[in-house]
Amino acid sequence: METELLRSSVTFQSHDPPRSGRFVPSAPESGSHSEWSLAEAVPALCSVARPAHPVAEFWRAATLTALTLVKQRRIEPYVTGAGDVAWRLAELSPAELQRLHDLESSAPPGITDVRAYLDAVADYLANPDMAAGVTVSLRIELPGGLAALERDEPDGRFLAIVHTRSVADPERAADAADLWEHTDQFGLGARAATMLALRRAASAWQPLNRLLRQPVPGQLLLDDDEMADLLGGGAERLADIGVEVAWPVELGADLTATAVIPSAGPLAPDPGQPGAGPAPALLDPSETLHMGWRFSLGGAELDTEEREALARARQPFVRLGERWTLVDPRIAQRAAQTDLKAVNAIEALGAALTGTTEIDGERVAVDPTGWLRVLVEQLSDPESGTERVVAPAGLTATLRDYQLRGLRWLHQLTSIGLGACLADDMGLGKTITVIALHLHRQSNPSTAGTTLVVCPASVMSNWEREIARFAPGTPVRRYHGSRRRLARDLEDSAGGFVITTYATLRSDVADAVDHDDDDDGATLTTAPWSMIIADEAQHMKNPQSKTARAMRSVPAPARVALTGTPIENNLSELWAILDWATPGLLGSHAAFRRRWADPIESGRLEPERRRAADEATKQLNRLVGPFLLRRRKSDPGIAPELPSKIETDRPFPLSAEQVALYDRVTRETMERIRSSRGMERRGLILALLTALKQICNHPAQYQKQPLGAAGRSGKLDLLDELITNITASDDAVLVFTQYVAMARLLEEHFAQRGVPVQVLHGGTPVEQREEMVRRFQESPPAETPVFVLSLKAAGTGLNLTRAGHVVHYDRWWNPAVEEQATDRAYRIGQDRSVHVHRLIAEGTVEDRITTLMRHKRELADAVLASGEAALSELSDAELVELVQLHQS
Repeated sequence: METELLRSSVTFQSHDPPRSGRFVPSAPESGSHSEWSLAEAVPALCSVARPAHPVAEFWRAATLTALTLVKQRRIEPYVTGAGDVAWRLAELSPAELQRLHDLESSAPPGITDVRAYLDAVADYLANPDMAAGVTVSLRIELPGGLAALERDEPDGRFLAIVHTRSVADPERAADAADLWEHTDQFGLGARAATMLALRRAASAWQPLNRLLRQPVPGQLLLDDDEMADLLGGGAERLADIGVEVAWPVELGADLTATAVIPSAGPLAPDPGQPGAGPAPALLDPSETLHMGWRFSLGGAELDTEEREALARARQPFVRLGERWTLVDPRIAQRAAQTDLKAVNAIEALGAALTGTTEIDGERVAVDPTGWLRVLVEQLSDPESGTERVVAPAGLTATLRDYQLRGLRWLHQLTSIGLGACLADDMGLGKTITVIALHLHRQSNPSTAGTTLVVCPASVMSNWEREIARFAPGTPVRRYHGSRRRLARDLEDSAGGFVITTYATLRSDVADAVDHDDDDDGATLTTAPWSMIIADEAQHMKNPQSKTARAMRSVPAPARVALTGTPIENNLSELWAILDWATPGLLGSHAAFRRRWADPIESGRLEPERRRAADEATKQLNRLVGPFLLRRRKSDPGIAPELPSKIETDRPFPLSAEQVALYDRVTRETMERIRSSRGMERRGLILALLTALKQICNHPAQYQKQPLGAAGRSGKLDLLDELITNITASDDAVLVFTQYVAMARLLEEHFAQRGVPVQVLHGGTPVEQREEMVRRFQESPPAETPVFVLSLKAAGTGLNLTRAGHVVHYDRWWNPAVEEQATDRAYRIGQDRSVHVHRLIAEGTVEDRITTLMRHKRELADAVLASGEAALSELSDAELVELVQLHQS
């Protein structure tokens, strides 16, 4: 009756639900079949077996259109007039609508219900009875068995048998021929599902199209070429779409070819050959390594005679030793290869870590040998090294266990010429770990020398202070500003640190010719650095940026990137950082996108690509794992070792506008203070302190203006960096300021950046205040990551334990007041470490008072007792020393 359908002029009649629609003859004749259900019609129309009536050909085209749209999930459920749940085509794209219009335009006269038919097919395919469906696989058999091969009389044919299995009940399985004969076992829908599965499989391996032309798609006779094609990639493509291929047990399919690096000949290198032995003391990236092939059958390596037999194979099977085996033609070609491509040491290391490499456009398995295998094993277990690194004697601090592990890891990589990215969470001590690494390297003449630190301008002072605190006596020089002279700084900082900024580096590289003309002749790109540190390495996350290009131009035998956010938006940012640290490890940017980034990033959005994305993720992790150390506060063994509260002073430089404004206000007000007495003098001093603090916050606050252009405030720039890092870690932050005007400026600033923020100050009504607290505590961090609070209004009485960070934007200069504000997050109910950040404008009154409070107990006590009023009693000379701008 299916043949009759194809030979008839038929009309589709809609029903409710749509899947119960029927085909009926357009002009019924005596004795003709009266109607066809979709379970009968769809398999027949999917078949391309015989020529059909022009009307049936049209319905075949419509059926294939419906199949395509269903495969692309362009369907949606709805409730029919009878109350049934059914499926129909969803909203279509312009291109799909045009395709549908073209189909309708080609309809034979009298056919007007094309869309109804497409909906009916969609409902039929998505119906629960159909959703169970079947899966198909191919079982390959050798007619005549091994006897034909033993007599050297193979008929050159293999048989592919279609095997079906019910998705709903895997115990129900049969060959397709049996399914066609006994439809009651699976239902009529199973035949359609089999045809659909085979049509999909044919898109991966073309010979299966012949099955679709057979009345019963049960068996397919294959010649040698088709068998070679199936072995040479067809089976892999079928496996990618879920169609398994079962090979004859007596022939097996366990012949493998593995690339060996480095190769010492046709067989695996033995320990006595060159290339074997311990890992090198210093890896030479330019060293050339040759690859070879290793062939194994059932886990046993082929000898020379077997390999030569394999190379001569011209059929899909060959006799190796005492057995016949199927031969992938690609493996036979490899057996004949005597000259494989050469790779450099970094490329070889990458291949050894991932376990694969690309040869002739195809990915193949890799087995590292000799020193390369030793190196991979060492990188996989940093604690396995024979040298037990301890904290250097010059370090005036006790490293926590995880910091000591980080030191050993950094030493292992940098000592053999490889770079590293230390990507610990903010506050876990990346700076002190790198300082310890520098001190450790000074004990070895081959690694001793000057370390260059490149960082944002806002953290230069922090580096100076941390070095002075943890490595006292170690020379430190800033290479920054218009009067910088590198030769002088190098001489003064021998064996110590030179600190510069990304902006200075860009400028120096751009003006390299001018630097060459300087009397000192030294440039950042020619100086003999022992190690280079890229702090806040996300500044070079754009590989095409001037910063990234400038960083790559600075040579050093050891490179370390520091960042709390190695990936902010996409994997290209990780490539930019690691390609700087260890050039060539991840290949070119285009190759990295093609091999890893595109599959991984697309797999997050497209479920059908999830399998490829998962595999790419595993391989990428194996490759970057030895070079990227990422620890979070929540990791086992990390948080218990942290103090419950981590307090950090974060110095930053003023902007040029702030410097000019600060200097002018100080000079003019001091002239008035010197000629005043009593209350007037005290009032002027307090007014000066307030003005200078507001200038340090933002010129707009002091001038009572809108924010204006970006870059006006070094403090706001530093806050931006902190907020970016904090929100990237899916955390929340409290920002305290004593000025309501500054709180409103911060609200305006974050609104412009698109960062969700809420602001609480003394004018906030009680009900609104309570709602803000509830929203902050109960909503996900991404919804309200930043809570700006005025110090007086929010310094007490609030429970804000969802915040893992507290920022004191401006200083109250009373530790008790600041601690009360910090305690909004650091209190009972807080289950994480709280990081407290105090923003300090370097060289200003903020900086001086912080230093005085740390080192002069009597002044600290005075400020604690009476706040800023204590400062109004200072002499003119003491006041000038306190407020005068001290620029580096």
